[in-house]
Amino acid sequence: MSSPFRAGFRVCLPFVLIVVPFSTLFGVVARDAGLDILQVMAMSVIVIAGASQFTALSLLQDGAPVFVALLAALAVNLRMAMYSAALVPHLGGAPLGMRALAAYFMVDQSFAVAVRRYENSPRMTGSEKLRYYFGCITAICPLWYACSFAGALMGQAILASLSLDFAVPVCFIALLAPLLRSAPHLVAALVSGLATVALAGLPWNLGLPLAALMAMMAGAQSERFLTRRAARRAACPA
Repeated sequence: MSSPFRAGFRVCLPFVLIVVPFSTLFGVVARDAGLDILQVMAMSVIVIAGASQFTALSLLQDGAPVFVALLAALAVNLRMAMYSAALVPHLGGAPLGMRALAAYFMVDQSFAVAVRRYENSPRMTGSEKLRYYFGCITAICPLWYACSFAGALMGQAILASLSLDFAVPVCFIALLAPLLRSAPHLVAALVSGLATVALAGLPWNLGLPLAALMAMMAGAQSERFLTRRAARRAACPA
């Protein structure tokens, strides 16, 4: 990589096709929910996490208490804590200011693309990894702000028949599929999908955080089982 920053930017460019409709849709939905343009942009800039933003809006529209909406959004965003832990071996040696900036701009796309490159390129230096990461977020985050603002301005001028919400499942399928590399990953994905469907009837979308918790438990137990089995085989070779 002659320039890690340019490489990260280039690799994340395809996600523009997802980020543009997704963020535009958020601006439209937020305005429809009663937020003014300043509130829409404050939410996008402060939270910068589409899934939790949509979750909070949906709950508020359904009349859920504010604290429930906040807790649900926090539960959806707990994945960011796992992302951070996964990035510590790669970016943990960066200066505090750079780490804080990287944490603020962390989104699903930048994490998934960056961590995959780090794993496939073990010879990258800490400086190269940091530049690659910031290249990834430069391709995504400014568009999130700009298109959220555009959606808030256009409001109902965007027809519902355009179905911009197609971007949500497409985005997460594109992110998730390359990361399913082991049996625990597959178990966690399967449990999360089945639990989400089974718990869909719970009020205030509480099924989503419960499904996430069940998936993490299932994945952790699967990994423990495989570790124990490997240890037994090593202790008693055939």
